Amino acid sequence: MTLFVGTDIGGTFTDLVGYDSDRAQLFFGKALTTNANLVEGVMTCLTEVGLQPASIDVLKHGTTQIINALLERKGDRTALVTTAGYRDILEIGRASRPLAFQLDYSRTPPLVGAAWRFEVRERIAADGSVLDPLHVEELEGLAQRLEAEGIEAVAIAFLNSYRNPVHEMEVATFLRKRLPHAYISASTELSREWFEYERSATAVANAYVGHRAGSYLDSFERSLARQSFQGKLFMMASNGGVLSVAGAKQQPIALVESGPIGGCIGAAAYARQLGLRKLIAFDMGGTTAKCAEIVDLRFEIQAMYYVGGYERGFPIRTPVLDIAEVGTGGGSIAYVDGAGQLHVGPRSAGSEPGPVCFGRGGLEPTVTDANLALDRIAAGTFLRGELKLDREKARCAVDERVAIPLGYAAGKCIDAVADGILALANLQMASTIREITVERGRDVRDFDLFAFGGGGPLHAVSLARELRIPRVIIPPEPGNFSALGMLFADARSDEIRTILLELGDGTIETLREHIREMRAALAETLRRDLQAEASVFESSLEVRFKGQRHSIKVELRDGDAIEDIRARFFAGYRARYGHVDEAASVELVGVRETAFALTEKPELKWLFEGAEGSGEPWSHREVYFGEQQARLRTPIFRRADLPPGFALEGPAVVEEFGSTTVIGPGDRMEVGQLGEMVIHVNGGNTRSKE
Repeated sequence: MTLFVGTDIGGTFTDLVGYDSDRAQLFFGKALTTNANLVEGVMTCLTEVGLQPASIDVLKHGTTQIINALLERKGDRTALVTTAGYRDILEIGRASRPLAFQLDYSRTPPLVGAAWRFEVRERIAADGSVLDPLHVEELEGLAQRLEAEGIEAVAIAFLNSYRNPVHEMEVATFLRKRLPHAYISASTELSREWFEYERSATAVANAYVGHRAGSYLDSFERSLARQSFQGKLFMMASNGGVLSVAGAKQQPIALVESGPIGGCIGAAAYARQLGLRKLIAFDMGGTTAKCAEIVDLRFEIQAMYYVGGYERGFPIRTPVLDIAEVGTGGGSIAYVDGAGQLHVGPRSAGSEPGPVCFGRGGLEPTVTDANLALDRIAAGTFLRGELKLDREKARCAVDERVAIPLGYAAGKCIDAVADGILALANLQMASTIREITVERGRDVRDFDLFAFGGGGPLHAVSLARELRIPRVIIPPEPGNFSALGMLFADARSDEIRTILLELGDGTIETLREHIREMRAALAETLRRDLQAEASVFESSLEVRFKGQRHSIKVELRDGDAIEDIRARFFAGYRARYGHVDEAASVELVGVRETAFALTEKPELKWLFEGAEGSGEPWSHREVYFGEQQARLRTPIFRRADLPPGFALEGPAVVEEFGSTTVIGPGDRMEVGQLGEMVIHVNGGNTRSKE
């Protein structure tokens, strides 16, 4: 027997999916996230579905622990050690103002204040030569100052160390011996690129969360060990692969978007089976909504991620899923400001206290409360009835906290106001979908909307109607889909290097030598950390016109000549900017190499047996639909009762463990062979798909 388990800790719920390959049996668990002890939520889910850790062969785990620690500033007392004269690099950054016309604009303060930024005399030249040797006699004094300040973590980032890391490594070795209880992070252990500010910020972020990540992972391993777990434990990395626990402890920033990536992996697996070329993977959870493009079975991985957003946050150089995110989820709080305007999010009720309807002390109405007030979700069937929802409390909260402050008479317009909350939430989420499609020159109507998460199916049809997307696809068990997607993840390791070469004669030989070296290093990493052999390699280049600041990512294929690289660069540049000067000099500024090792995982076709139900509704209720501005008598179906080939026309509501799908009047839904619901949206774009 092989038992696969995927777990995902979100801001509101902790999800679990297990698959027993011998019995072809799936297990789904969901529990409220326990912020005081995140591991407890996973153990609760295992108990809930009757799985013993001792029986698990492969466990893949995603967590929001790292991103939450960075956003909430709950990391260690961290210091930065840098080249003399460069202590203010975290403050200066790129000296840019993303909000140029906001006179009081300022970025979020850096993780390390000026008092804990220390200088060391040394200097590496741009070509990697040593201009000024490291003054090792200063290191003991530095260590004493770090001790005196009670520093718990140290980031080391020297100028031009990407070309020659010898000084960084010497200082890191000294401090690890001298300060054994401090977490030490050197920038070149994380990135070998020339971006000084970004590389420094990355080292600081990694050090800042290092102890917290280590403590969390140690606690998780101890909890599993106490219950005789002897299987393989992998952590989901932001690049779409899995990491060993040891690798995650060394590079915790690799987990910064650990949770959302699972859903994209699962969506890509469905796209492959269903023959879909263009998908928008849309994940609406309790705290946020996220979306990403999947084109030709692939999701894009970007080299840089902004913690707290581009406008005010700080960058980290680590491969991360190219994802757009908005603070709109089921737990997002609806409120009226002093000027009488309605807002939804980004504040969230989370799991503690949670939405008002949870009955755990929440007082402010949320998106979930609005859905319940409109009877789009049922009070007694959520999570198989294990979490009872209080409909009257939800309606009272919408009335008292939103309707009355907006000027409506008490108890008179609850439906209209609750629908207004959902309309504003949908508008915010639709804007985020446009961000990854329309704002990048893509026609959103050419995509299918693949919706999952606890709230995704509730809002997907309304979003598709707003965006004129013709089809919505809801996978089975969407409330646990991110955890399910983790079961399909392979091991992956990435390396990006700055390599400055003008494209010309002899370039390809130099480039191939770098790639051979990088592939050997990546294969060794996979072998050492995961006991896995690299089986697939992918290469890409960062290319630009000489003298420009920004580059274009260009795929590199085995056997390519310089002319192939140049032609691919011209095509990409023309697609992005609309024109190209083919006579201009072109230069290579970076190489990205990715190694994959296949891990044991289930086949998608194994996972869902066709339902054998009658396809009859189990009840009816009056559901409010904003398009009609009225309540309609609506059939309520259990998803487990809908066999492949079943079809219906809306309005309808389909309920299942962890999620509910709302199908509007005039929409048509059919059940596919993999258990997916395909909804043809009335009013969406009806032109034929490519």
